This record gives sequence, C-alpha cells and structure tokens, in this order.
Amino acid sequence: MKYFYLFALALISISCGVKVPYTTQLRDEFGLDTEEKMGRVQFFVSGTIYLDEEKRNESQNTTQNGTLISSSSSKKESVIIPINTKCIFEGFGSKGELLVRFETGDGKVIPFATREGGAATGKRFFFSPETNNSGSFMKYGSGQYKVRTAVTTDARNVHLLVVKRRLDRSKRKERVVKGMKV
Repeated sequence: MKYFYLFALALISISCGVKVPYTTQLRDEFGLDTEEKMGRVQFFVSGTIYLDEEKRNESQNTTQNGTLISSSSSKKESVIIPINTKCIFEGFGSKGELLVRFETGDGKVIPFATREGGAATGKRFFFSPETNNSGSFMKYGSGQYKVRTAVTTDARNVHLLVVKRRLDRSKRKERVVKGMKV
C-alpha cells in the first residue's frame, strides 16, 4: 500500500508542467510564429513589476484680503504585478517585442523584448521604452508610469514564463502463445 501512494505521488508530479522561460528556441520548437498560435499560450511573469504614477497640481493665488496662498495636491497610483501573475498575448510591437495583457482596458499592455546581444538565450524581458536620468517610464492605460524596482529584483530582469509539460504515451500489448501440437 505504501508503494501505491509513492507511485501515485510520482505520477502526479511527473504529469504537472514546469514553468520555463519563453525563448526563441521554444518559439521555434512549438511553431509559435502567428498571433493565433501565440494567443493560445498562457504566459506568466518571473518577478514583480511595480508601476507608479504621480500627478501633481500646484497653484499660487491671493485672497480678497491680500493673503498669499500656495497650494499643492498630488495623486498617486501604483500598479503592482506580482510574480507568477498570468497574462495573455495581445500582439507584436513595432520592433518585434511581445505585448502582453494582465487586465482589460485600452493601452494596458506591457512589452517584453529580447535584449541587445541576448539572441543566445532569446528570453523576452520586461521592456521600458523611455529611460532617462530619473529612471524608466512607460505608458500604461491613459497614464505615464515610472517603473520601480523591488528590493529583491530589478523589473528589467523580469521575463516571460510558460508552462511546459512532457507527455510520453506508449501502448504495450502482451499475449502469451500456447504453442502448437502436431
């Protein structure tokens, strides 16, 4: 009975898929060269992505009695995409990057692209199109967001994952031959 449970556990663990990086080699192996085929693949992210938007309004006014008033207000919004969050393929970008969607809404797609000189691995990493001295920025939905890095991982190292499972099926047929008499 003990062996039966061990066998069942081994069978279950073998049948489960393993998350592996989505690479050029994997794309070629499975023939994922059209938007239709890519749309049937479930993607995941390998790390957490933080997007922060801050809108500031500042104004200076005077009151009727001559008092100077300086007012400022700010509104912050953060979008957090945790590790292993599921996403779907939305389309190809103008530079060949993969656009994936984590939620519904106009423009709420995030690009993933191969790095320069990264053709050897072919992984698709998080891609932030605008970078300057104050950090990386990207358009998400209707706002402009700053890409924030987590303490443990840099968002630029986050890449796409897919579940890969291997199925080996074989049929076996046995029969016992009784022999022939004269």
